[in-house]
Amino acid sequence: MNIQESLKNLSYGVYVATTKTSEKSTGCIVNSVIQVTYNTMAISINHNNYTNECIKSSGHFAISILPEDIDENIIPTFGFQSGRNVNKFDNIEKITAQGLDIIKNCVSYLILDVINTIETETHTIFIAKIAGGDVINPNKTPMTYAYYHLIKKGLTPKNAPTFIEQETKTKGYKCSVCGYIYKGNIEDEPDDFICPICKQPKSVFKKIN
Repeated sequence: MNIQESLKNLSYGVYVATTKTSEKSTGCIVNSVIQVTYNTMAISINHNNYTNECIKSSGHFAISILPEDIDENIIPTFGFQSGRNVNKFDNIEKITAQGLDIIKNCVSYLILDVINTIETETHTIFIAKIAGGDVINPNKTPMTYAYYHLIKKGLTPKNAPTFIEQETKTKGYKCSVCGYIYKGNIEDEPDDFICPICKQPKSVFKKIN
C-alpha cells in the first residue's frame, strides 16, 4: 500500500494567500484551496504561519491564482520565509483590491471573508465567503502543483499540507529553512552565498550526516 504516491495524483493549484494587519500586508503560499459551494471557499494554512494568525485577526484574505510563468521570486518570498521577520511585499509588483494586496502577475484573484474555522492537529481550515474577485491575465495558464514540481523542480515548504519529511543519503548541506540540498562543500562558496530557493544566507545550512 502506497498512500503518499496515491495522494500525489490529487489535483492542486499554487496560490498566494494574502491578508493585511494594522502593521503590514503579508501572505504565504498555499495549495489546498477548494470551492465548497457557489459562494464559499476553504483553504488550509499551517498553525506556524504568520499568515494564519493574521487572517484570524483580520477576518478576511485574498487568493492570488499563480500562472505557470510566475516571477521566480514569488514562491521563495511567500513560501520560504516568515512575515514575522520580513515585509514580503517589498519589491513585489502588486495591485490592491478591497484593501488587500494582490500579486500583479496572477491569473486572477478572489477576496474572501472568514465565516468559520476548523482546527486540525497542524493546520487551520478557513471557511470563507467570496466577497469579490476578478481576472487579471486571462491569457495566462494557472500553475498546478504537479507543474511546479515536475517542470519548475520546486520544493515543498515545510508548513505546506503536502510536506513530508524524507530521509536522504545525499552528501552535502541542507538548508534548515526550506530543505534545499546543496551537493558538495558549501564552505567553498563565498560568504555572500544565499540559498537559491529561500534566499537565506549560508549560515542556515547544516551538514548532512
